[in-house]
Amino acid sequence: QVQLVESGGGLVQAGGSLRLSCAASGRTFSRYAMGWFRQAPGKEREFVAGIGWSAFSTNYVDSVKGRFTVSRTNAGNTVYLQMNSLKPEDTALYYCALRQGTYYSGPTPDEYDYWGQGTQVTVSS
Repeated sequence: QVQLVESGGGLVQAGGSLRLSCAASGRTFSRYAMGWFRQAPGKEREFVAGIGWSAFSTNYVDSVKGRFTVSRTNAGNTVYLQMNSLKPEDTALYYCALRQGTYYSGPTPDEYDYWGQGTQVTVSS
C-alpha cells in the first residue's frame, strides 16, 4: 500500500501564493507518476498538474499554466505544487494521487491508483 498525505492548504487573498506538499510512504514502484487534482463543491474532480517520475516531465491544465509549478524531491518521496497569482476560482479541495506502472501523469482521475485525503485551498477576492 501507498500512503499519500497532503499539507499546505489554507486561506489566502487573491494574488497570493501557497505551496502544497504531498508526502508519499509505503510501497515503492519502479515506474510511477504523480498528479494533483482539485474538486470544488458541485463540480467534478479536475486535473491540475502532474509529474512523471523518471522523465521529470510535467503537464498542466491550461487554467494554471504560468501560475502553478509541480516539482518533487530528488528522493522522490515528496511532490510539491507551488501556486502563485491565486484566483478565487482556484478555491477547491486539492488532492495528490499516484499512478503506478507509467511515467505519464495523465489527466484522468480513474487512471490513478492511490489518493491522499486532500487539503483545502480557499482564495478570497
